[in-house]
Amino acid sequence: MSAPVAKSMTEEEGNLFQLLRQLDLTPDASQRAISAAIGVSLGRLNAQLRAAAEAGFIKISEREGPDRRQRFAYALTSRGAVEKARLADRFLARKFREYQALHAELTGSASSYVPTTTRTRLMQSNLAPIPELFVSYDSAQKLKVEAGELVSHDLTPRQICDLELLMNGGFYPLKGFLGEEDYNGVVNDMRLADGALWPMPITLDVTEKFADSIELGQDIALRDQEGVILATMTVTDKWEPNKSLEAEKVFGADDDAHPAVNYLHNTAGKIYLGGPITGIQQPVHYDFRARRDTPNELRAYFRKLGWRKVVAFQTRNPLHRAHQELTFRAARESQANLLIHPVVGMTKPGDVDHFTRVRCYEAVLDKYPASTTSMSLLPLAMRMAGPREAVWHGLIRKNYGVTHFIVGRDHAGPGKNSAGEDFYGPYDAQELFKQHEEEMGIEMVPFKHMVYVEERAQYEPADEIADKDSVNILNISGTELRRRLQEGLEIPEWFSFPEVVAELRRTKPPRSKQGFTVFFTGFSGSGKSTIANALMTKLMEMGGRPVTLLDGDIVRKNLSSELGFSKEHRDLNIRRIGYVASEITKNGGIAICAPIAPYAATRRAVREDVEQFGAFVEVHVATTIEECERRDRKGLYKLAREGKIKEFTGISDPYDVPANPELRVETEGTEVDNCAHQVILKLESMGLIAGL
Repeated sequence: MSAPVAKSMTEEEGNLFQLLRQLDLTPDASQRAISAAIGVSLGRLNAQLRAAAEAGFIKISEREGPDRRQRFAYALTSRGAVEKARLADRFLARKFREYQALHAELTGSASSYVPTTTRTRLMQSNLAPIPELFVSYDSAQKLKVEAGELVSHDLTPRQICDLELLMNGGFYPLKGFLGEEDYNGVVNDMRLADGALWPMPITLDVTEKFADSIELGQDIALRDQEGVILATMTVTDKWEPNKSLEAEKVFGADDDAHPAVNYLHNTAGKIYLGGPITGIQQPVHYDFRARRDTPNELRAYFRKLGWRKVVAFQTRNPLHRAHQELTFRAARESQANLLIHPVVGMTKPGDVDHFTRVRCYEAVLDKYPASTTSMSLLPLAMRMAGPREAVWHGLIRKNYGVTHFIVGRDHAGPGKNSAGEDFYGPYDAQELFKQHEEEMGIEMVPFKHMVYVEERAQYEPADEIADKDSVNILNISGTELRRRLQEGLEIPEWFSFPEVVAELRRTKPPRSKQGFTVFFTGFSGSGKSTIANALMTKLMEMGGRPVTLLDGDIVRKNLSSELGFSKEHRDLNIRRIGYVASEITKNGGIAICAPIAPYAATRRAVREDVEQFGAFVEVHVATTIEECERRDRKGLYKLAREGKIKEFTGISDPYDVPANPELRVETEGTEVDNCAHQVILKLESMGLIAGL
């Protein structure tokens, strides 16, 4: 696809660009100095300043000069910063046309230098600086004060990851969260409205309530979860997306088994806001700060070392010996230096936490030659979108100065769908990447499946072993590795480095020493609380780990006393229970939860919270609604039938029966002790408690 033709820059726009650029560079300079810098008279400058202030591009404030005379200070508003960025593109386009004309005049022929997109036209090298969306330090300080008066949106962890990569150039050429036209192009055709390749919607999802409070053209402040202002955004678009269509087009299926589709439907806000952003400061990271590089910092590093070719290895898992051999081979085949570039933003629920993974990476980094290998951390919120994700990863790595990228088998695949089949084919990602490789300007290095050949005591690509029938080929799958870690079994040195295994064992001890959560769910009166109390007593009798019971009524009294029984409040109550259970699990205790928890999406969210730290055991107490109503110890069913209790589970509100709980128990005709014993046996079979 040919590059879109840039519109000509008018004289008025050129003058405005010069003014905004100069005010951003020297906000406290005198009018005489500013007029001299941009080459206009004082009278003309005053007219330009008035026009820029009236348009909302600059803010003028009084200050006292060193000679005690009244002076003025100038600061770009968020709208002015956006306008400056837009005009910079037009300015570069004009200069490029002037260069082409001069080249033709001097040589008699057109230049062969043909840029691909607007602002990258003068930035073809992987070593040249890439545009960022931050304003200057002085302007940022002033903008912070101004932004303090704006309506604020508190960003989610995923949105913070997206914003950081927007601001530092990792998501170049995006200039903010996608507007509706760009969003539709990305969803349907993997292209922005101007034709540029971009496969992943980067959207700011918000609640309907917040969206209703925002008008188009309004500036809002974007804050982190501690209230720190990171950027401002001019809202240019507001719409309700077709999330089912987005799921089908981007992720291949509208199936909640996909973590990103589940996020779309059950976590993300209903309304999308789009518009350019003005970066004030990066999110603050207190961990591994020396390993966190922006695209320009990595490009400067490559430039300093003279690395012209760099191959990046994408990983969200610890590195084992097969990965080391794979990366060695990729670097040799590409004749490139190696960048280990793991994701430390949001990955797949259940993945090893990034703190553990980075410690594992650092433990084996000395196994690589320091002169040809480096490691940097990528704060990306993965979507697990398979083929599209591979293209997205490639574009991001191009922005980071990388020339080659290793694309794995089933790259960024989320696992199985609701039918138990893989969401994507094993080589779909490589095929889509190959289709767009030339346009992207980054070369794919296919991931080779490495296996250990015992007779030769080395790793080799599985498809290159000619004598595979006469040698002993060894391999350990990810599932088998997790089983060995959970049960404290040996992990051979041919598979992984002792340093990595030691780090994993430190974070993930055998299951019998980990914390875990038992989550009972069922109708009111089904027997959840009775069984939970019996289970708690049995586990306390065994000893070894603290046990906490989070019964529905107890939580309602002590943790959620202000909540009602609307769907929103019931969800919030269950999420609170899940949060407490995850903290108990993280710290090695046993949490026993016994709420009704009628909604599958909320139970899944709690499972994801807990499984970051330990096992989640869902127990469906499958007592029928008829039996629960017959028991009706509290008289609640009678009141619900009379209409005196609204939205009562099983009567006037639905209950999502668990499809695949770890255990389903029947209480009708079964003693409580026997039901609790069934749970104990299940915990034993899962390795969570020692055998009886």
